[in-house]
Amino acid sequence: MAGLMAGFGHYTHAIVRGIPASLATEALRTSQAEVDLDKARGEHDAYVQVLRTRLGLEVVELPADEALPDCVFVEDAAVVCGDTALITRPGAESRRGETEAMKEALKDLKMNIVEITDENATLDGGDVLFTGREFFVGLSKRTNQRGAEILADAFKDYAVSTVPVLEGLHLKSFCSMGGPGLIVIGSSDHAQKALKIMQQMSDHRYDKLTVPDDLAANCIYMNLPNKGHVLLHCTTEEFPESVKVFEKLKDHMLIPVSNLEKVKLDGALTCCSVLINKKKPDN
Repeated sequence: MAGLMAGFGHYTHAIVRGIPASLATEALRTSQAEVDLDKARGEHDAYVQVLRTRLGLEVVELPADEALPDCVFVEDAAVVCGDTALITRPGAESRRGETEAMKEALKDLKMNIVEITDENATLDGGDVLFTGREFFVGLSKRTNQRGAEILADAFKDYAVSTVPVLEGLHLKSFCSMGGPGLIVIGSSDHAQKALKIMQQMSDHRYDKLTVPDDLAANCIYMNLPNKGHVLLHCTTEEFPESVKVFEKLKDHMLIPVSNLEKVKLDGALTCCSVLINKKKPDN
């Protein structure tokens, strides 16, 4: 598997977006917890610093838009694989305007842009898990079958399977990739059921790393020059038992990143960046 997936986790660029003041009061949420705007901005600044300074990615920072309270959660606006970027059609109508700035940023990076124009389709990037070999797309409150079909059409080199998301906002609310061939999964019944479906649908065998907390299963894996395997994951303050599980990954550079405020808005670590691998042009 390692040979075939040699490029998995390689990234050169990240697109992020600022936090508007409207996030605190108007962003969509399933909980009623109060969001501390200053803390959320501090958390996000620290996250961006990790990407830029600690990991050396080229970070494209889009400005916040007060009319788009959820705009910091850029992952939902685009799915990028190779040099193709699929501009999504978010399931929440109030979020559809978020794709405009994302599309322009991806055009500036010379990506091949594909747009979802079908008004019957919905797709949030948070429902899309790319394993390096195939895509799993969660069918959730935000993503439907038509959205999954358009994604399959945009990325024809890869198999695409759908997975029902019965609880939680998105597929990646309880899972993510922790390395080549390694799925990090929450321990709840619905997370474990979703993993079983993924395993049944796939021609490939995946290892799994089960963490006690579903939200902790959302982490960011990268494989970077001079750094090797890197994993951004939750902090001990948030999920101490899950952090103990991550600490067993002895081959990874582990970087805890706080997400205490954005999690109140169902935002996870992957939600706040779109990662891109821009190959250097051959001279």
